[in-house]
Amino acid sequence: MIGARDAGADVIAEAREVGRLLALRKATLVTGGLGGVMEAASRGAHEAGGRTVGILPGEDRSGASPYVDVAIATGMGIGRNILIIRTADAAIAVGGAHGTLSEIAFALQMGKPVAGIGSWDIEGVTRATDAAEAVAAVFRELGDE
Repeated sequence: MIGARDAGADVIAEAREVGRLLALRKATLVTGGLGGVMEAASRGAHEAGGRTVGILPGEDRSGASPYVDVAIATGMGIGRNILIIRTADAAIAVGGAHGTLSEIAFALQMGKPVAGIGSWDIEGVTRATDAAEAVAAVFRELGDE
């Protein structure tokens, strides 16, 4: 689950629903571990009984969202974006700015499924209108639907 740290209420709500739906499918949620859509998705997964992993840019785990179960401090700054995508089986982008764009590019280069909700309109990214459609799309592409 990828997206911006700064996001509006509608984007936050969609990210939380993505996390909830992934948890209901027994998927482990991987995010950048911070606020915004990352925290919203982690909260949705956490509340649905799912497991969350946050791959953090800093050198310690103290900045992780309270809904992150496993916090990984990388000390890599934005370079940690590649670790997020390498760890994930697929990516769902909700909104997002340039950091999200880099993660989408990494996922596409690695041949991983990417769905986007109100995110970058790029060849290879499956456009979804909501969380349910995005989650279904990546699971279908993974052969788990």
